Amino acid sequence: MVNHEQRREELARAVWAVVVRSGVEAASVRTVAAEAGWSMGALRHYFSAQDELLRFALYAMTRRISLRVRHHLEHELRVQELLEELLPLDEERHGEALIWLAFMAKSRTDPQVDELRTTAWHGGRFISRVAVAHYAKVPLPQGNSIPLNDDALEREAEDLHTFIDGLTLQGANYPDQMPPVLQRELLRRQLDALRARVGEA
Repeated sequence: MVNHEQRREELARAVWAVVVRSGVEAASVRTVAAEAGWSMGALRHYFSAQDELLRFALYAMTRRISLRVRHHLEHELRVQELLEELLPLDEERHGEALIWLAFMAKSRTDPQVDELRTTAWHGGRFISRVAVAHYAKVPLPQGNSIPLNDDALEREAEDLHTFIDGLTLQGANYPDQMPPVLQRELLRRQLDALRARVGEA
């Protein structure tokens, strides 16, 4: 029996590979079919158009990241490890960052991609709030769009979110200048300073 979910996952991975190598516009139905080793007819059984295929691949990637983040939230929370899920620290996460950046331009003309972009932004802000709340020993936020009750702590979450986005951008685009070991060190320093500030508040 055909496992349709597994087949869709194969196609998503083929899209990711093409986008990392050649950009979003290169990820045509024909190119992705060739990457996956499928016929175009077989691919069109699942996705009839390029935009539909690309949206699914982006959704599948964000879902994969969300599952990793959820794992951290459901177990003993280690803030550095949680935030490292968002950084391009290995081949898989570096590819995710490149794919995400490649899709950002597309979000200006595709409302569904733009919706995913907005959802991801709220997810990043939520994770930053979780980190700040954990260090400040206050209740963790209960939803992606709910700010922290303390204005000073909310500003700390804004700063941390911006730092993570900047580190991701540099790590993805300048891997030689911003290798994983340096990303981890910069994050550690940022979190040490954050912990000192909110612990004194």
